[in-house]
Amino acid sequence: MAVLHEHANDATRATATFNLKAVVQETGLKPDTLRAWERRYGIPNPDRTAGGHRLYSQDDIHLLKWLVARQEEGLSISRAVDLWQRLLDDSKNPFKELPVESAEEGPIVRNVVPVGATLIQMREAWIEACMAFQEQSAENILNQAFSMYSPELVCFELLQHALSDIGHNWYEGKVTVQQEHFASGLARRRIEALLVGAAPPTRVGRILISCAPEEEHTYSSMLLTLLLRRRGWEATYLGANVPMSRLEATIAAIEPKIVILTAQTLPTAATLLSMAELFRKQGLMVAFGGLVFTRLPLLIQRIPGHYLGDTLQGSPQTIEQLLNTPRPIGHVVLANATYRDATRHFTERRAKLEATVVDLLRDEEIRPSILNAINYDLSRHISAALSLGDLTFLGTKIAEIEELLVGQYQRVTRDIFPRFFASYAAATARTLDDRGKIIVNWFTTILDNATD
Repeated sequence: MAVLHEHANDATRATATFNLKAVVQETGLKPDTLRAWERRYGIPNPDRTAGGHRLYSQDDIHLLKWLVARQEEGLSISRAVDLWQRLLDDSKNPFKELPVESAEEGPIVRNVVPVGATLIQMREAWIEACMAFQEQSAENILNQAFSMYSPELVCFELLQHALSDIGHNWYEGKVTVQQEHFASGLARRRIEALLVGAAPPTRVGRILISCAPEEEHTYSSMLLTLLLRRRGWEATYLGANVPMSRLEATIAAIEPKIVILTAQTLPTAATLLSMAELFRKQGLMVAFGGLVFTRLPLLIQRIPGHYLGDTLQGSPQTIEQLLNTPRPIGHVVLANATYRDATRHFTERRAKLEATVVDLLRDEEIRPSILNAINYDLSRHISAALSLGDLTFLGTKIAEIEELLVGQYQRVTRDIFPRFFASYAAATARTLDDRGKIIVNWFTTILDNATD
């Protein structure tokens, strides 16, 4: 049934005559958004053709534009729907209580932050819009910011700082993973648009930029690509989670003067190491960076390449210096034979080890999905630390290891982690032989420290 209201005295307004494409053009909403609202809130509730296609009425269009207007005023979609229903339940006309623009007037473009607002104020407003899933408001804020400040300043001071704040709040359980993904998606989309609009290169030589295998965090790599293109370089960005397969063919096609690799976590630092070693064997200049290297500075000497520094802002200049004046890399600390043997042994026994952990915790009230997730994740981090040649990259205290893992599960593991960790330690003693002794000893040391 189409929505009926006093605003539509003519019966034709309640007649379902508009297809999905017409509604999208009229309201500015995406088809996926319309379907999601219909599925979650039952609004709108379009009629269907004999073939199953949606048909909307003019009433439906007015309702949708009313909801969009409430979002632009700061309400989440769920609260806007609740308000709509509450007004109807009170026998009030929502269009008279809260006026909505008519279909003939077209969309009203509003400033979502005051004229002359600082970049910090814009950043706060953008975060607020993202937390409420207000896409249009968030986009309008960015439009205002880019009209007032340079792209570099907006990308660093608004987008990068905002994503950092949101990521921190997600880690502390204050932000949902859906909110974090929504904000990250909007930021990446804006960078992609800037990349498309960048001027043609004016400098000779290609620069290849790639995320390490398994690395899904792409904002920094995309922003670095944009910075280099705005300085006149032909920077080729390969994207997230770049596999090792067929890399040689890729290199042969691009012929880069330098390869830039990024990693944000310990596991992807290990995959970055493998990629850097491959490129070095091919005689390519390699540079690298990422959040994990600022958190664990000792990791830097494990990678055969040039470290770009702790800040993304300075990376383009460092890259240009390397291109203009190539220099040898510093001393690289390789994993010793004991660690190489332990890595192979751990890989061979990992499935059995994880199964043993599950068996040891079978009587505990731990959701299987959570147990399997942290079981896999701890194994993944141990494997990375072994490959990088130092288990202390994981930490030296249970609390440090816990912090490394539990942020991904919205703090839900904090009450179970000590039991899980003790069981994992017991499983290593049961399943690993002398080749895995350094792993067993590391767990023993961690547990001993916990009892001191």
